[in-house]
Amino acid sequence: YVPDASSKEEQYDPVDRPRHYATSEVECIDYIHMMLGSGVNDYLRGQVYKYMHRHQLKGSQLEDCKKAQFYLSRLIYELEQQGG
Repeated sequence: YVPDASSKEEQYDPVDRPRHYATSEVECIDYIHMMLGSGVNDYLRGQVYKYMHRHQLKGSQLEDCKKAQFYLSRLIYELEQQGG
């Protein structure tokens, strides 16, 4: 995960750029980061746990695993930015 300054004209993706999370100038995950500060790491970890826990219980196992991967990549990025 690397935050980018790309335009909203990009194609939406159910994992990386869900339409319902990008309805304003600030994407939902970036807003959560602004509100939680360093606590965002716990949120990201929780999202990884959630998607891995339920991936076999919903329609698309692959999509939930990709969502878990997205949040894990974001967590790794945040940890790197914080110096490990």
